[in-house]
Amino acid sequence: MIKDNIIRESDFEPYGEVRVDSKNRISIGKTEGTKITSYRVYRNSSGQFILDPQVTIPAHEAWLYKNPKALAAVKKGLEEARKGKLVDSPEDFSKYYDGK
Repeated sequence: MIKDNIIRESDFEPYGEVRVDSKNRISIGKTEGTKITSYRVYRNSSGQFILDPQVTIPAHEAWLYKNPKALAAVKKGLEEARKGKLVDSPEDFSKYYDGK
């Protein structure tokens, strides 16, 4: 049994029907503008599959997801920004912005 909860919501709806090709492959079609790079595949004893979309992050950013304290701080900061809890910076950093 998978320890983490792979089913994020239980409201499934029909997506379509696909056929297996001569090499036993299927195509699920376009991912509609998302940046999905792969799927983690789960199979149950009834032969049903769950495809869990995955995205790739740059290797130099992976440290953040391996550091729970740093990740929590980033999430907290993003939530505070979303709520408008911002403070003025003591320095004007716009002089470092090159417009790119």
